[in-house]
Amino acid sequence: MLNPLKFKWFVLTKLPSIWFWGVKITDLTSKRCELSIPFRWSTKNPFRSIYFAALSGAGELASGILCMYHLSGVGSFSMLVTGFEAQFHKKADQTTRFFCEDGESLKAMLKTLQKPGQTGTLTMHVKGVTEEGVHVATFHLTWSFKKRENPS
Repeated sequence: MLNPLKFKWFVLTKLPSIWFWGVKITDLTSKRCELSIPFRWSTKNPFRSIYFAALSGAGELASGILCMYHLSGVGSFSMLVTGFEAQFHKKADQTTRFFCEDGESLKAMLKTLQKPGQTGTLTMHVKGVTEEGVHVATFHLTWSFKKRENPS
């Protein structure tokens, strides 16, 4: 995901709106994911701020990329957003960064899913902040995970 060309190909084929908006991953570790969305014509609404759908999409992606990171190489899982809550605090009128720092909680929850058919949920928190440090949005996404049968 940190390779710019591979990330662009992934979002172009799987999440074209993310590509259109110009979302970029700026940091990804086992503990956190950080990404940014620019303030430009493709993200702007008529009120001269970033459209809430673009903010929400970037917020979901910040947690989803962290989920994909932890699921990589650990077997077959399905994942689905089962809950979404957003609070918009201030006008996002410049490039906005999103932080999800729930990697440790996610790792611990996924370790409990050992047998096929087992399910688990985790509510992940994402914070959106402008370049000047103004807190513009908070997202709470509940992800559901199900351990699948490994293909033989």
